[in-house]
Amino acid sequence: MAKTLRTSGDYTIKTGTGAGGSNSVIFDSKTTRVSGDLIVDGTSTTLNTATLTIEDPIIRLAKNNTNTVDIDSGILIERGVDNNAAFYWNEGETSFKAVLTTSDGTGTSITDTALTNIKVATTPTDSNHAASKSYVDTEIAASAGGMTSFDIVGDDSTGASVTDGQDVKFTSDANLTAVIVGGSTHTITYSLTNNLTNIHSITNSSTNADLTLSANSSGSVVIDDVITFNANRSGDPSATSVTKVWAQTPGGGGTGIYFNNTSVSSGAAGEMISKSKATALAIALG
Repeated sequence: MAKTLRTSGDYTIKTGTGAGGSNSVIFDSKTTRVSGDLIVDGTSTTLNTATLTIEDPIIRLAKNNTNTVDIDSGILIERGVDNNAAFYWNEGETSFKAVLTTSDGTGTSITDTALTNIKVATTPTDSNHAASKSYVDTEIAASAGGMTSFDIVGDDSTGASVTDGQDVKFTSDANLTAVIVGGSTHTITYSLTNNLTNIHSITNSSTNADLTLSANSSGSVVIDDVITFNANRSGDPSATSVTKVWAQTPGGGGTGIYFNNTSVSSGAAGEMISKSKATALAIALG
């Protein structure tokens, strides 16, 4: 038989000493319906239900957060013996995070043990949508003509071509070299815009190739210290340049420093004369 209890004012059910006591009010029924607002004043609310359905389209968390303390907010999922999973707002990092955690949801912070994956649609339809790895891989492969090849080009416009399935490794000893694994090796020329310091050796390893030092425009190549010739030439170089200077076994000039010039003696080699040899020659010639 249905019964209705009606009062003209507030109605209180109190057990023992009320909220500060240890007694409970138990509703034992198939359905308990509250017609009107439900306010629960306490420290915790536990729902032992198999299914939770909420009409409210927006769930508000951390209601009384005044932003005076660092409070993380989100959803935590228990996983039994494994670390729990959480998707939450990390106040300290001002970002949403998907993580595994040892936190149990009783505090105001989440302790991350590891980041975890989030799956998104394969193909984003808006510029602000998150993209899947599959989409990114496809887009990279589809750009630049399918990415079947690309070139690595140095300052001198020489380049090395890289095709699908090949790796690029940069090495450096005498040159900066792009090694195309599965392909060939290419030397890439590069220029420096700063002064070189602590350089003890400059070597050209190509057979019979020149090593050129050149200044810009009207500038000069300036040597502030001693030039040392570590070896003597076995013969005269041809005077294809304007002037060449080299060391050779000393002859009549007594210096062992030779030169040739395209405008002097038809480019024939001559030895620079030492001061003592010049003085003796001047005396001899009167």
